[in-house]
Amino acid sequence: MNPSGPRTGGAAAGHARLPAGALGTAFVLLWCTGYPTAKIALGHCPPFTLLVLRFGGAGLIFALLALLARAAWPRGRELLHSAVVGATSLALQFGCVYFAAARGVSLGLIALVTGIMPIVTALFARLLGEPVRARQWVGFACGFGGVALAVGEGIHLDVSAGLGAYLAVLVSLLAISAGTVYQKRFASSVDVRSGLALQHAVATVLLLPLALHEGLRADGSAALRAALGWLILVNSVGGFALFFLLLRRGAVNQVAALFFLMPPVTALLDYLVLGEPLSVLQAGGIALAALGVFLATRPARFSAPPAATPRSCRAPCE
Repeated sequence: MNPSGPRTGGAAAGHARLPAGALGTAFVLLWCTGYPTAKIALGHCPPFTLLVLRFGGAGLIFALLALLARAAWPRGRELLHSAVVGATSLALQFGCVYFAAARGVSLGLIALVTGIMPIVTALFARLLGEPVRARQWVGFACGFGGVALAVGEGIHLDVSAGLGAYLAVLVSLLAISAGTVYQKRFASSVDVRSGLALQHAVATVLLLPLALHEGLRADGSAALRAALGWLILVNSVGGFALFFLLLRRGAVNQVAALFFLMPPVTALLDYLVLGEPLSVLQAGGIALAALGVFLATRPARFSAPPAATPRSCRAPCE
């Protein structure tokens, strides 16, 4: 082995030893913190400038990690596939969500629309040949019902947000669904660090003209610095790395089903950490969404393989 060559096997082996349930739980908890943190940051910085700072910072961290580990970088078609994921799952999806939130679309409505993501992802995946079992469809129905119960009380329509902001929420749904399926099919075999560095770099470049149009302005307050640091280190570096690993190890439908837990778990965290009230409907939504994820991610039962036919041999068989 050449000691100066790329080294990726050790990290991959370490991640492979982690139980999928532990990775999924950590991913949900980290991802859920992004909604209230982004809301805080958007009060001090326009949406596209915030995303450029977030994705640019996370991209630099991933690139540094890849260089320190001498990880292999995507080349040829792998590079192109990673760039497509960065354009859809990062630039388009988050750009639309942040734009809608900054215009005044309620986080409850954004969460409800995002809650359809596992269903849309399953439809996209089915077009590409990935089967969806009947039990998974039941799980999807329960999961979306749980999301609706968890966020229903917080949904309101603000006419002043404008039609474009609500259309942006729908575009974000299509972007994350298509991007998730595309990454699983074409871009999940590259190194996590270099692959995410490339994805974040592409997203930063695509969003930079919009940030320049905003004037790249931010108030530099302590609240913005804290929120931005959390978005970079926890949500982008931690959350996207876990999402990448989950997609690599599991079926796309099972990974997408975890998004049913995002709004209910966010409501639960608000109750436990911030003391926000937790209604009976929200508690019921948490239970129903958890049931939906259990049904959608439970592995299929396979029939036992047929018994081996005894072989005949001239000498005594061992």
